[in-house]
Amino acid sequence: MSPLGRPSKYTQEFRRDAVDLVRSCGRPINEVARELGMSHETLRNWGPQARASDVGFGPGAGWWRVVGGGQGRRDRPTASAGRRVAGREGDPAQGSRLFRQGDGSVTSRFRFISAHRAAYGVKRLCRLLAVSRSGFYRWIAAEPTRVARAAAEDVLAAQITAVHAASGGTYGSPRVTAELRDQGVRVNRKRVERIMSQRAVVGRHLAGASAPRSDPAAPAVADLLGRDFTATAPDQRWCGDITYLRVGDRFLYLATVIDIATRRLIGWSLNTHMRTDLVINALDAAVAARGGRVHGVIFHRDRGAQYGSAGFADACHRHGVRRSRGRIGSSFDNALAEAFFATLKRELAVDHRRWNSEADARRDIFRWIAFYNHRRRHSALGYRSPAEYERTLDPTA
Repeated sequence: MSPLGRPSKYTQEFRRDAVDLVRSCGRPINEVARELGMSHETLRNWGPQARASDVGFGPGAGWWRVVGGGQGRRDRPTASAGRRVAGREGDPAQGSRLFRQGDGSVTSRFRFISAHRAAYGVKRLCRLLAVSRSGFYRWIAAEPTRVARAAAEDVLAAQITAVHAASGGTYGSPRVTAELRDQGVRVNRKRVERIMSQRAVVGRHLAGASAPRSDPAAPAVADLLGRDFTATAPDQRWCGDITYLRVGDRFLYLATVIDIATRRLIGWSLNTHMRTDLVINALDAAVAARGGRVHGVIFHRDRGAQYGSAGFADACHRHGVRRSRGRIGSSFDNALAEAFFATLKRELAVDHRRWNSEADARRDIFRWIAFYNHRRRHSALGYRSPAEYERTLDPTA
């Protein structure tokens, strides 16, 4: 009985077998307890219940010491508890390595019994490992189902790996799930997340965005967005910014124009300088991509000197573009452009990539932009690509 009068779930026979197992195998108590599916404190407290002269426990036993003359005793010793019970005929030999495997779970014990039942019999092993024979036989009967489930999981894992690889190793579980569903695979995100975690398939995580550069002396331009980065149709609102990318011991600078409604990168310019031409060329590219029909579109940017120049103002006036800008030193006022750069740098692994030539960098950046616009699934677009989402807004696009 337990100290509170509740019947113990462990029989005296099980206790003796467990104590003998610890003594004979010479392994730490916590390892044996884990295999038996019990706490090591419980197993340790059984030591005082077996006489030291009989089973080798007690002070001086080295690897199992009883502190305070029997502290931790839970059951009153009985005559049977004081006698050493030898293993029954046909039991696994004392000191064998049989019990040195498994994690102590019921499933682990069932696997152990299945592997050794021909030699020792199911009844004997179930007794030694304190599991029911009926439970073991139910586990055996379910083996075909487990095999089929494992095979299906292997197939799904291969599909997940293929989608992840096709994304350049960038997709996490939400985008992988969306891609699989589009391929006709019925799966939920939690299952995809679990399989990716088990098989170390990891998407690249969001990096911190840098604060925008500012030009306090630039002419006053109003903030027409007020951090509201939404639009109901293409070519209502655009935003853009500049970032830098290291190539060898130099830098390439990328200027962007993004349609806020579709998140599509519609114009960009990549060069070794940050002169005003860089941002004008990106704007011209965006206008050309839209067929020149952009009168009245708002272009929101930060307070960089290039955007505050007379040349850029003239270009906007020529195209009928309305200028808008955020506050000094606040990346939140151009959050969408900052988020785009964070995604680009994360998925191109810019912090770890070493481009040796401008040609190599341009090739990789262009390839990624094409992927971003036409294939990369965007969480803000219901996990559709910008190009696909744009077609839902304008079927003629």
